[in-house]
Amino acid sequence: MEKVQLSNATSSTSSPAPQTSSSFSSLAAYGRALADTHRRLGRRAGSVTTSYEEMSRVRARSGADMARSLRWPDLVGLGLGGMVGAGVFVATGRAARICAGPAIVLSYAIAGLCALLSALCYTEFAVDMPVAGGAFSYLRVTFGEFAAFLTGANLIMEYVFSNAAVARSFTAYLGTAISVDTTAKWRITVVGLPEGFNQIDLLALAVVLLVSICICYSTKESSVLNMVLTATHIAFILFIIVVGFWRGETRNLRHPANPAKSNGGFLPYGIAGVFNGAAMVYLSYIGYDAVSTMAEEVRNPARDIPIGVSGSVALVTLLYCLMAASMSMLVPYDAIDEESPFSAAFRGSDGWGWVSNVIGVGASFGILTSLLVSMLGQARYLCVIGRSSVVPAWLARVHPKTATPVNASAFLGVFTAAIALFTDLNVLLNLVSIGTLFVFYMVGNAVVYRRYVAVGSTNPWPTISFLLSFSSVSITFTLIWQFAPAGLAKAVLLGGCTVVAVAVLQVFNYLVPQARKPEHWGVPLMPWIPAVSIFLNVFLLGSLDGPSYLRFAFFSAFTVLVYVFYSVHASYDAEENGGLVKVADSISHPAGKDCGGGGCGFQV
Repeated sequence: MEKVQLSNATSSTSSPAPQTSSSFSSLAAYGRALADTHRRLGRRAGSVTTSYEEMSRVRARSGADMARSLRWPDLVGLGLGGMVGAGVFVATGRAARICAGPAIVLSYAIAGLCALLSALCYTEFAVDMPVAGGAFSYLRVTFGEFAAFLTGANLIMEYVFSNAAVARSFTAYLGTAISVDTTAKWRITVVGLPEGFNQIDLLALAVVLLVSICICYSTKESSVLNMVLTATHIAFILFIIVVGFWRGETRNLRHPANPAKSNGGFLPYGIAGVFNGAAMVYLSYIGYDAVSTMAEEVRNPARDIPIGVSGSVALVTLLYCLMAASMSMLVPYDAIDEESPFSAAFRGSDGWGWVSNVIGVGASFGILTSLLVSMLGQARYLCVIGRSSVVPAWLARVHPKTATPVNASAFLGVFTAAIALFTDLNVLLNLVSIGTLFVFYMVGNAVVYRRYVAVGSTNPWPTISFLLSFSSVSITFTLIWQFAPAGLAKAVLLGGCTVVAVAVLQVFNYLVPQARKPEHWGVPLMPWIPAVSIFLNVFLLGSLDGPSYLRFAFFSAFTVLVYVFYSVHASYDAEENGGLVKVADSISHPAGKDCGGGGCGFQV
């Protein structure tokens, strides 16, 4: 039987600890708590829970259970709705024009592979521990409370800013659909407010609030609405693909519009351009992680989650590759409009200008589905963070009638709507993406650590050393790729990094045995697939611009301050009052007990 680290302090069979005063009951109590911060950080920051605890006592803090009403078709629909938003209509043109050329098709295939590898890591956790917390819960049982809070808080901010940006873009794409300059006619300019925050978008406000009401009402009904909107959106995309192949010419895949200034061939920017394009279009795949937050509402997690997550990523990859191919056939790569490639491709065609209106309608549906799925996911992240007591516990409450996290949904809905009302799209777009990639990177590390380390019975340092070494090699490779001048020396250095990475992987795989075996579903080819996922996420992080890292540093510092001055004390109070369990919980609990059939752990 596996020994698991003691999470927090009394046995579950003993009587609850006597209630103690809150650290926030008075100014004097808070002062005493701050004076004791160092000891509390040492006690709480690295504290971990177990899968069984997350699935039983932690989940019980929400009161009513969420309704288990979703099956794999719902998850596929939610995955499609979350990923196929407006991003593909914008990212494709820019990536093809300045990075990959007609080989943008290969860029989407590589980005899809990267997304699938990360999705497999998410799936192992979601099947083993089907709770609503997604990455927050996965990191909490692996690396402890502070690491989970840091990544979870950044991910929620990414969701809020991204959803606000998506809501603002709805106004623009709706205008394309009805041939009205909605950004000029429907937005109100307020004199005196700073640039970027002076255009009020009431339509974006209304869209966010309406979606918030919908997700508060029922998850199943939200899923049905998503299926309808997603099916309509996919129909528009298939129309664009068919018309693109019909109207396009294969010669555009090899011949630029201006041969004197642009390189010809299918790979005008070489292999490097294909990978740079993959980094740029990868953000079009972000959204599948929201599906893992629905795990607590899935009827059969062991069957439905792998099909739902992997199936949706595979289908989206196919659609994106077909869309990229149709656009490349319609217009030579050096003549593609970076901002609105599909609309512009048809706008100049005699008798086909109406297709740009169709594209606007399709993008509008895509925005609604993306917003719906993202807001479902962000509410469940916040709900589970509330269960851990590092944010106010009322955010964790599940309404007994609707079986949804109403408080978290309403709070984030109002917050997102307020940002969408004032903040310009360009300001928001500079703030998204890095947190999500960072969380994907952390989940890849966590799934390796959890497979090879059983706390209390195995030495964690060989695994920690491997993860640190492999990440260091990945960072070195990325820095050489980004900054070293082209030539033989660069090729040799990149080849050397590759050899070192493979050697480190092979040595770890040979010398360190797995400590756990997944009970229901696990990532195949361990540790190779998570390692490739780690590398690709590091590589894509290296392609982001400076403002993204400044944002990440700012919010990470803000998150640390919140943890030090509030969360660690709230968590400590919950532990002292018996709200957090300290039992050395075994993984030998019967699979399915309090786990919704998904299983509560690994076989050891």
